Amino acid sequence: MTLTDQSTGIRQGEELDAALIDPYLKAHIPGLEGTPRISQFPGGASNLTYLIEYPQREFVLRRPPFGHKAKSAHDMGREYRILNQLNAGFPYCPKAYVHCTDETLIGTEFYVMERVEGIILRADLPEGLSLDEGQARALCHNFIDKLVELHNVDYQACGLGDLGKPEGYVQRQIAGWSDRYEKARTPDAPAWEAVKAWLREKMPADHPTHAIVHNDYRFDNVILDPRDPLKIIGVLDWELTTLGDPLMDLGNTLAYWIQADDPAPVQLMRRQPSHLPGMLGRQAFADYYAERSGIEIPSIDFYYTYGLFRLAGIVQQIYYRYFHGQTQDKRFAQFIQMNKLLEHMSLKVIDQSRL
Repeated sequence: MTLTDQSTGIRQGEELDAALIDPYLKAHIPGLEGTPRISQFPGGASNLTYLIEYPQREFVLRRPPFGHKAKSAHDMGREYRILNQLNAGFPYCPKAYVHCTDETLIGTEFYVMERVEGIILRADLPEGLSLDEGQARALCHNFIDKLVELHNVDYQACGLGDLGKPEGYVQRQIAGWSDRYEKARTPDAPAWEAVKAWLREKMPADHPTHAIVHNDYRFDNVILDPRDPLKIIGVLDWELTTLGDPLMDLGNTLAYWIQADDPAPVQLMRRQPSHLPGMLGRQAFADYYAERSGIEIPSIDFYYTYGLFRLAGIVQQIYYRYFHGQTQDKRFAQFIQMNKLLEHMSLKVIDQSRL
């Protein structure tokens, strides 16, 4: 039995031709021999991730999804650059080896990085791994500590000072996600008007300290050491990374964080084992982040609601591709229900908020 994350068969319509990939990789990465075996990792609903196995070495290939792509999304060159430059200040980024800009090879750009072999937690713990309450709490603390560590990185020293425009980040995110949501809206999608109005009304000033914002920090984007599953050895999926307000990044993570006492419909949306005994609830999560980062957080309501709205925007962009027949992935058929549930969750937070 292995606890490490395993690739599977390739989903229909997402095949990758080894006869095209192999000569390109051998021309750009010295010492490769043999014929590669290609399989696909099951996680992820955006960029597609494949395992390339040579007899002596393993790589991970990332490419954009098929079908409609939001403008500026899925920038392979940008993600490749982040991996290589951020590693100097945050040594949990996998090493990226090559970025292919020739779209005639497989129909799109892609990049190839090292495989960091380890455990990736999805909805439930993998078979053979159990965590008692104390271990779950320690892992949760380690998970938050890595986010704090990322937010403390000197991005100028990493040469990433031009990665984004941190000034005006909060306002730009609310306006930007409102616009992206409307562009991806399908006839069966909710309007989110009350939530958008509340976010505009309650919008705080940007936090004065700008930071690297991961924008998708959750358990299935971190890699755990197989020898010590409480230790994080890698952080993945830098597709959405930019410079901005660290509390907005915290809100993104809280939006994914389904806690043990959330109602049954919300539990159906859970994609990480954040419900385990010992895992912190959202408020305790934010309190621990505040303690470790030294950032005072009077209320998480705005940041959490923003995170839920942004998540709905991502879900809707993916559902848009399914609705219009641009992807055949059946996982996405239910994303419209997730969108509606996220709106309901947001309205509940607003109704109970003291902001």
